[in-house]
Amino acid sequence: MTKAPSLRSLGRTGLPVSRIGLGLAALGRPGYINVGHGGDLAGRTVDSELERHVHVLLDAAYAAGVRYFDAARSYGKAEAFLASWVAQRALPPGEVTVGSKWGYTYTADWRVDADQHEVKDLSAATLRRQVAESLALLGPHLGLYQIHSATLESGVLEDRAVLDELMRLRATGLAIGLTVTGPRQAETIERALEIRVFDTVQATWNLLERSAGPALAEAHEAGLGVIVKEALANGRLTARGDVPELLEASARHGIAPDVLALGVVLAQPWADVVLSGAATLEALKSNLTAVVVELPEGLGSELEELPVEPTRYWEERSTLPWN
Repeated sequence: MTKAPSLRSLGRTGLPVSRIGLGLAALGRPGYINVGHGGDLAGRTVDSELERHVHVLLDAAYAAGVRYFDAARSYGKAEAFLASWVAQRALPPGEVTVGSKWGYTYTADWRVDADQHEVKDLSAATLRRQVAESLALLGPHLGLYQIHSATLESGVLEDRAVLDELMRLRATGLAIGLTVTGPRQAETIERALEIRVFDTVQATWNLLERSAGPALAEAHEAGLGVIVKEALANGRLTARGDVPELLEASARHGIAPDVLALGVVLAQPWADVVLSGAATLEALKSNLTAVVVELPEGLGSELEELPVEPTRYWEERSTLPWN
């Protein structure tokens, strides 16, 4: 039975989204950096088997009311799996909101032990090539197209050719966003607001890394849709993780660690969509309960010591192994 979704507009885009969306970073390729990812996909690394597995998760998410799905050109076959699911279910454009990203090219050739899994290139030439590839797969179902991992250091927000191409795409009706990464997320968001090209921003915000919060609040106030990624810190804020304070709070309150962690993110007034990166049905079902969970009184004070200095957080993230 499909649950009637409770939807909101993704900022000024008008795109309908659910509070929790499903991100496909861990589902479009056999390797990813989430804790325990190899076990999640054990026996499902042949592309046809993985596609069937992804369709099962997409069906479950859709039945539970999820209406935002997030892919990228670099997520292996994530866009193709999403496109085949939409086609098989005969979903009309607008029934779900699909976001994808450009800027990285998948290079692992379906190997978990590849020396390099993706190559970053935020040039206008890459944008033109990859948007054509994304549209060829997703067509009118693609509602949002995002710069993948924009940083100040990359120079992409000062690249006139890129910005002109993004404005051209925006004029066709495609919403334009950016995702940010690294210890200077907040500064990147501030610069993006000055440029006035973007309709949405996607950033990492979780119990460990909260530095982008004020900038995200400002973006939301300015009318941008706000999408939160890595709310579970690539699995560190789950029962598999390495954060004892969260595990202790989970045991004390009888609520799963992932549900507590996601609940805190969902409680932020500027967060329109919070992405689940689940790669199994069990994890997805647990994540989705965060929408209705009542957070324990005083949880904030119990977890107020968790945030770490942003540089340290991103350094630790960079050491997570592909598995």
